[in-house]
Amino acid sequence: ENLYNSGVIDGVVSPKWLRHLVHRALRVMTGEAGQWVDQNPEPADIPDVPAWQSVMLSRRADRPGIRQLLRYAATEQVPLSGTGQGEADKTVLVSLARFRGAPCVLFGQDRSGQSPEHTMGPAALREARRAMKLAEELRIPLVLVIDTLGASLSKEAEEKGLAPEIARCLADLVTLDTATVSVLLGQGTGGGALALLPADRVLSAQNGWLAPLPPEGASAIVHRDTTHAPQMAAAQGIRSLDLLRDGVIDAIIPESPDAADEPIGFSKRVGEAIARELASLVDQPAADRYAARIARYRNLGLPR
Repeated sequence: ENLYNSGVIDGVVSPKWLRHLVHRALRVMTGEAGQWVDQNPEPADIPDVPAWQSVMLSRRADRPGIRQLLRYAATEQVPLSGTGQGEADKTVLVSLARFRGAPCVLFGQDRSGQSPEHTMGPAALREARRAMKLAEELRIPLVLVIDTLGASLSKEAEEKGLAPEIARCLADLVTLDTATVSVLLGQGTGGGALALLPADRVLSAQNGWLAPLPPEGASAIVHRDTTHAPQMAAAQGIRSLDLLRDGVIDAIIPESPDAADEPIGFSKRVGEAIARELASLVDQPAADRYAARIARYRNLGLPR
């Protein structure tokens, strides 16, 4: 169930194609270490802009997403897809990848496959759980990219188990026996975003944001209209600076000043940040890393 369907002719897998795929997968898994990564970069000066401004910038149609991250920052990649049970969701992307020589399983929400009429369903979360299991079996880190309009609100999605899949993703991710990094790349709306959040390290783009429901939804509930969305965005504390202050994320990846205006530079900075976190995490004893993760999410949101 990978994307190289051109290797299947009349239902028969081409041996040449299969050798090529295996070779690429092995290069991802066992290739030489990449460029040196600065473990202690100078902290960026993140401007204090209104939350609503970040929301609007994150919704730009030309904002770089996971595909640009792979194109400009990954040194190797082997695309995969599917749940292993005949399902696939075009709103997400799965790949074996390397960032600065660090191998990982990459799973993320693909902004190019989403629209208000086509949002992620339960199959997307089953793909996420398969990616988690694959990373665990291969004994390599898992990198998760959050960039979603939100999970589907349809009757069909609920009937197919959307809510239970969100819960299973949260449980699997918190207890996963491998290093994990989550990256809030753009929009982080609802349970579909929260399901990919509880990693060992959580990064956010400068204009990334995270909320149980979008500001328009919060405004509709509180004020019975959507015109108060900017005020609700500020009150919710959803922007990257607020998330850093509250301990939800660990670091902010700067934009100069907007990722859509510098897609290549921004994507490379995200790749460098991922590689830096992976290098730090893989050096930690697994038991210590796991204990720190459990303690972090048990205490998240409690008074400090």
